[in-house]
Amino acid sequence: MGSRPLAVVLGAVGVVWAIIVSVFDRDVVGSPTLSALTVLLLAASAAVVITASSPFRAPFPRWAFVLHVGLLALAAVTSVAAQWGPDESALNDFMSLLTATGIVMVAPYRPWRDLVVGGVVLAVVDGVAWGVAAAQFPNGVPVAVAAFLAAAPTLVLTAAAGVFAWTFGGLAERVQIRAGSYSVARAERDGIAASVQQDRSIILARDVAPFFAELRTRETITDADRARARSIADGIRRAMVADADRTWFEQAVRAEGGAGAAIDDPDGLISTLDADQRTVVRTFVRAALRASTVDPAGFRASVQRVADGRVEIALDVAVADSDVGIHRTFDPYFAVLRVTFPDLDVAVRPSSLALRFSYDQH
Repeated sequence: MGSRPLAVVLGAVGVVWAIIVSVFDRDVVGSPTLSALTVLLLAASAAVVITASSPFRAPFPRWAFVLHVGLLALAAVTSVAAQWGPDESALNDFMSLLTATGIVMVAPYRPWRDLVVGGVVLAVVDGVAWGVAAAQFPNGVPVAVAAFLAAAPTLVLTAAAGVFAWTFGGLAERVQIRAGSYSVARAERDGIAASVQQDRSIILARDVAPFFAELRTRETITDADRARARSIADGIRRAMVADADRTWFEQAVRAEGGAGAAIDDPDGLISTLDADQRTVVRTFVRAALRASTVDPAGFRASVQRVADGRVEIALDVAVADSDVGIHRTFDPYFAVLRVTFPDLDVAVRPSSLALRFSYDQH
């Protein structure tokens, strides 16, 4: 989420720079048609990255990365062809730098191996294109040097992007390993234990302790006292039965302060989520109920079977915020939900948020 504005800015600045250089700073007049085609290819590659990096389309697919690299490679070739002739300074050729920043744009979204392969491909295209031009129109610089200068920016920034992606991927993997050591079963057990303990404490403080305090001041125990003791015992028994029947999802909602939330899951289908799906759903529930703009009493959840043996989950959240504010708060969670549940449907309106998604029953 934090990197997407960088991709937008780099893409937009690259297109604007290409237009300015193509119009005002060419050593060779060349072909205006090919210059326009170069700008269009750059704009298309930027549009691919901006679109694919949206949290509503997560994850960033490999085909989008391949298309981005392919468009940049074509733009590098058309840029050289557009100014075919004795170019006085290869440094005026913007594409050798834009292929480099094109790899930086996608560094947060693809693994380091993809970035290295894509960067090397672009560097080779740059080197070959400008090397051929230097061989055809010598300008006092050896062909090998001209090719290296054209490829160098992309090689340097590809190495930087690869190191970034490798480091970030390693950190994420270590976090995942630590999180995996705390199993879902243990988290569920601990959450239920904490909830049960809280319920018991409330009953003890509200009913049991005052009753015993009253008995200590009396000389005899009456039938009314016995009836009241039975009533308290029945209340504890009912609470224990309710705790035993409550699903992990209901426990999670209650643990985050959503005791007044409405959960419609009569068949306990929420328990059929696998570990990853359960983790993602629980994380979103925690984030939603802890948000200062969300009213826990306005949280609604419905779980039901649909066609083809799938289970659909519908979550409705009352949010005292604008649609822009809701996006600002929950967009990162939408991205993770989209990866886990590809059919996620998000409806954001002022003061309300509705999520719909489904999964195959396990």
